Amino acid sequence: MSQFQADLNQAWQAHQQGRIGEAEKVYRRVLGQDTNDANAWCYLGIALHDQRKYHEAVDAYEKALRLNPTFPIALNNLGNTLRYVGDVDRADQCFEQALQLKPDYFNAYKNRGTLHAWNGSHDLAYKYYSQALQLNPQEAELHRNLGVIMLLQGRFREGWDEYRWRWKVGDLRRPVQLPVWDGSDPNGKSILLTAEQGLGDTLHFVRFAQILRERGAKTLVYGQASLMALLQNCKNLGPFFPNNLPLSQSFHYQCSLLDAADLLNVDLASIPSMPGYIQPATHLVDYWKQVLPKQPGTFRVGIAWQGNRDHQADMFRSIPLKFYEPLSQIPGVQLISLQQGFGVEQMQSWNGKPIALLPEGVDKSGGAFMDTAAIMKSLDLVITSDTSIAHLAGAMGVPTWIGLNYVPDWRWLLDRHDSPWYPTVRLFRQRFTGDWPGVFEQMQQALEKETVQRASS
Repeated sequence: MSQFQADLNQAWQAHQQGRIGEAEKVYRRVLGQDTNDANAWCYLGIALHDQRKYHEAVDAYEKALRLNPTFPIALNNLGNTLRYVGDVDRADQCFEQALQLKPDYFNAYKNRGTLHAWNGSHDLAYKYYSQALQLNPQEAELHRNLGVIMLLQGRFREGWDEYRWRWKVGDLRRPVQLPVWDGSDPNGKSILLTAEQGLGDTLHFVRFAQILRERGAKTLVYGQASLMALLQNCKNLGPFFPNNLPLSQSFHYQCSLLDAADLLNVDLASIPSMPGYIQPATHLVDYWKQVLPKQPGTFRVGIAWQGNRDHQADMFRSIPLKFYEPLSQIPGVQLISLQQGFGVEQMQSWNGKPIALLPEGVDKSGGAFMDTAAIMKSLDLVITSDTSIAHLAGAMGVPTWIGLNYVPDWRWLLDRHDSPWYPTVRLFRQRFTGDWPGVFEQMQQALEKETVQRASS
């Protein structure tokens, strides 16, 4: 083996171990010795993609393909990266070329399906996912992806069957060694309800603790420690225990909160709409009403724009703060920032009327969302991207407007402006990918109408 190849192998091992920056440096050093190695350019492209340097990754793959135009791996990888930069047509062409060169190329079919799922072309997504499944019928990720599409389309029964495959993908783990509830009569059974995904998912699906308790089960929600204070305050949900601590009591079954929806056969006709199943502590509501008294004649709107940057769809579902600027110009409207952490830096380039900022220390002493939930109770409206703030406001029954990307998370369904999950939520949808101006034009018109009606009532 040449030293050149040995260096590439060393870098790839580091890459697979998660030391991607280190691997990138080695790839670049190797390419400094020989710029005509297509494999090295392809390796570099993978490292750049994994660091979300998508445009640089495109350039690296293109260099690999100039050196080797019949390189199916580089074509597939280029198509996958072009998906992230929104170049749908060119990405599709790359997958087509890769499949012409290698007709049994599983990853090219899978990535081509995901390209069209992200683009809202669900018929094409089905087509390519199905072709991939012909090559590997037991591929859990593909079944899960099909489930997401079906749930988004409101095909819940089929969707749950496919989405259940997510437990075989490898990125989810049951937290304890207990039998998994199979949906049998819960009356008299003790069920440990576990948090499966993010904070927003827990806030959304924790309603099923109340439903199971109403059906005679004894439940304990085993969820994120940061939510303990908030959810312990909600007596109908039953007891809560932080999942960063070991359990000392035994249960008949465990069940993830999301699986409870599946096993209770939730569909469009039976989604349990339960406004107000989460409520903040009364003393905090009273406290924040005194700290942030409402000025006469103002319409107070809490806003949040940035979700979890690690989410694979964050680039599509988080909203640049600048699009809120026209809302601040509406007479009588006062915007109040509910944003914390990521995204706050966008305030530095804000060009609208001043946004009211919450005091330092919000949610720092009592637990996640404790203060934010109490503050929401004195707002007229919450306007947010698809993030945990949306689920908190919806679960509390607060009037909430959510700006949704063209292909949203499955729970928001398609082609509707209401949510069967949250009766106080109104959805504003992009007409095409990236259409935040259109979303906020609709919001501005709706907010102007809302404030005029409020002033005249």
